[in-house]
Amino acid sequence: MGSFLRKQPSYLFILIILHLVAHEARTLSSDGEALLAFKKAVTNSDGVFLNWREQDADPCNWKGVRCDSHSKRVINLILAYHRLVGPIPPEIGRLNQLQTLSLQGNSLYGSLPPELGNCTKLQQLYLQGNYLSGYIPSEFGELVELVALDLSSNTLSGSVPHSLDKLSKLTSFNVSMNFLTGAIPSSGSLVNFNETSFVGNLGLCGKQINSVCKDALQSPSNGLQSPSPDDMINKRNGKNSTRLVISAVATVGALLLVALMCFWGCFLYKNFGKKDMRGFRVELCGGSSVVMFHGDLPYSSKDILKKLETMDEENIIGAGGFGTVYKLAMDDGNVFALKRIVKTNEGLDRFFDRELEILGSVKHRYLVNLRGYCNSPSSKLLIYDYLQGGSLDEVLHEKSEQLDWDARINIILGAAKGLSYLHHDCSPRIIHRDIKSSNILLDGSFEARVSDFGLAKLLEDEESHITTIVAGTFGYLAPVHRVYAVWQSHREDRCLQFWGSGT
Repeated sequence: MGSFLRKQPSYLFILIILHLVAHEARTLSSDGEALLAFKKAVTNSDGVFLNWREQDADPCNWKGVRCDSHSKRVINLILAYHRLVGPIPPEIGRLNQLQTLSLQGNSLYGSLPPELGNCTKLQQLYLQGNYLSGYIPSEFGELVELVALDLSSNTLSGSVPHSLDKLSKLTSFNVSMNFLTGAIPSSGSLVNFNETSFVGNLGLCGKQINSVCKDALQSPSNGLQSPSPDDMINKRNGKNSTRLVISAVATVGALLLVALMCFWGCFLYKNFGKKDMRGFRVELCGGSSVVMFHGDLPYSSKDILKKLETMDEENIIGAGGFGTVYKLAMDDGNVFALKRIVKTNEGLDRFFDRELEILGSVKHRYLVNLRGYCNSPSSKLLIYDYLQGGSLDEVLHEKSEQLDWDARINIILGAAKGLSYLHHDCSPRIIHRDIKSSNILLDGSFEARVSDFGLAKLLEDEESHITTIVAGTFGYLAPVHRVYAVWQSHREDRCLQFWGSGT
């Protein structure tokens, strides 16, 4: 008995050691902790994180995660199109063995973490189709193994960093559809890419997009002596005076321009019909094709084109921020609404077609279906279902009959359900950005259908990034837009939709 008591402390010590070893074995790896930090930073509605458990020894069996079979380090993180909302946390940079990071098609916002530059084994980085803003970190130049980099369709600003010149293995590069400005680096790996990698960034210049930078037009050195301090002061004072004069002239010019635009708008409104239809016929004769999204229409492309050629100014039923609307009546009695959008940039034609395919795939009870489109040399002719009740704006302001409160509530509920579907259930999600009473159409039973969804973003990408047409309608900005001038995040954009319904 005495000998057992003497040996007991040794047994206890061994048990404690075994317990600590077992506990250490169950402790989550550093890669797992980094991934849990990512999970904490974002929200998700499709359950992709359900098996991401803190008690696991490693994250290798987590959905979207792939590890090296020997080291158990994370090498792939693929969470594309999983309805992720939130910022990318800096902890993502702790995955220093990562080879593929794919987060495209979500609703991620905020800036790109410079810590991603620590992931020097990265070969593929896909972050396109989110709401990421701010600058492209110069630290991305440390990703020397990178083969593919796609940051397109975000809201990134600033210049393309020169550090990306070092990415000698880069074979796929895309920063299109952002707000980037300045000169594209003219040396290193980026010289191998053409304008398709940069399209939609109106402030960029460089030989890749055949746009000469302003600085290149000025001689870098002409051999003259440096000006004296007095000369510099006089020059600065002269510049200030010149700026005041220019500002005054610009203000007066802007006022005159607005007045001229109002006059010209009234003139075009009176004479628009015949001129527009004349161009309409000419462009159809120049060659057109029809793309249909839903197979439930008993018409061939030839039938539709033949009907389009018979239309005249009497078929015009409206004009809005996106173009003229025509009434297209087929021989069997079916009626459709035809929206004509004039092309302004031929280089974006394929992008436009791809986005229209996405919009055409959306079908919902409270949305106006996009049935197809006619692709002509100078415009897109979008074919929608025709709603005989007109727009909510017409019912509220032009028609004599008054809507009772039950009807108003039913309309706003229908519109809200349509917007909710766009925001939460579509893949990818669609932000309307031009919701107002004229874009809420009514059927014969006064049931609401949301129209023109997706067009504001599509046309903004094609034409310009920051104007008062940012929401699709000239002169109209929802109150949140007036404060920020351009949307800064996905959450902000969803909330402002309900300012403009007018019900």
